[in-house]
Amino acid sequence: IVGLIIANIVRPGQGLNIDPATLNAGAVEQYAAAAHDSTIVGFLMGVIPDTLVSAFSTGNILQVLFVSILFGVSLALIGERAQPVLDLFETLSVAVFKLVAIVMKAAPIGAFGAFAFTIGAYGIASIANLAALIVTFYVTAIIFVVGVLGLVGIANGFSILKLIRYLKEELLLVLGTSSSEAALPSLISKMERAGAAKSVVGLVVPTDYSFNLDGTNIYMTMAALFIAQALNIDLTIWQQITLLLVAMLSSKGAAGITGAGFITLAATLSVVPDVPVAGMALILGIDRFMSECRALTNFIGNAVATIVVARWENALDRDALAAALNGQPQPIAVGPDPAAGPGDDLVLAKD
Repeated sequence: IVGLIIANIVRPGQGLNIDPATLNAGAVEQYAAAAHDSTIVGFLMGVIPDTLVSAFSTGNILQVLFVSILFGVSLALIGERAQPVLDLFETLSVAVFKLVAIVMKAAPIGAFGAFAFTIGAYGIASIANLAALIVTFYVTAIIFVVGVLGLVGIANGFSILKLIRYLKEELLLVLGTSSSEAALPSLISKMERAGAAKSVVGLVVPTDYSFNLDGTNIYMTMAALFIAQALNIDLTIWQQITLLLVAMLSSKGAAGITGAGFITLAATLSVVPDVPVAGMALILGIDRFMSECRALTNFIGNAVATIVVARWENALDRDALAAALNGQPQPIAVGPDPAAGPGDDLVLAKD
């Protein structure tokens, strides 16, 4: 929501005046032909695929999500008999993201070509708009971290600035790799030392990496609006809300992988036929710069969520948290741990 509001106020893509036909005429016609009924009934009917296979073959992200949710519920109802299927999907997921990581090794070459194409096709003035998008995104992320997450921290008894200082080594690692996944083991250790129960950390941190992607959500809404503004496409408030909701869902596939946020942006744009996915070429050249901010914002949001959930579950040692954020030695294990049985004593291992 923060990204949506600021993108509408600043309008970084305004003034480019790019003709969608110059991007890829075939792609524009394809998405124009795929336009569906904009009524609520038409939208809901468009979510339901003709067959299970057609949802994947047509690349309709809403239909894919619909099938995935139904299949997930079915697996949950089956119980332990579904474990082999879950293991298979987990292995396939790892393999797919490894494939993405390999492909992203060539990203600098592609980014250079895309950046050169954008400047050559639309003039040197386009650099100003791209720079405006980068600056707007970074400022928005800072506002979100300091403002929104800062207020969450105050409400839960800790300072967001002290938390950032506590995680400075991990944040430098995330900055260098543009991926929050690289710092996952260290984050788990730091959260336990900061007073969160091990059982809570073990559940919340990995879950956050898939479902709490604040930076990716901000990026996708701002990038989508930038492309629309650059192409002089006016999106209605309902189309923007749809983009926001789909971004919240499709971002779940961008967990921890460098450049995956850019890939899921295509899925987000596909739900608004007025904005051609080919417009992503406009921002491909600067995605690396934005990827770093995405990962940092995601990482800080995950740390905040872990502390908040631990507090809700009465599994947070406030003294250990205060000591950690103030740079003092702190214990690794804390209590009470919801997983501990009656009468279990807690042993504190000093750092």
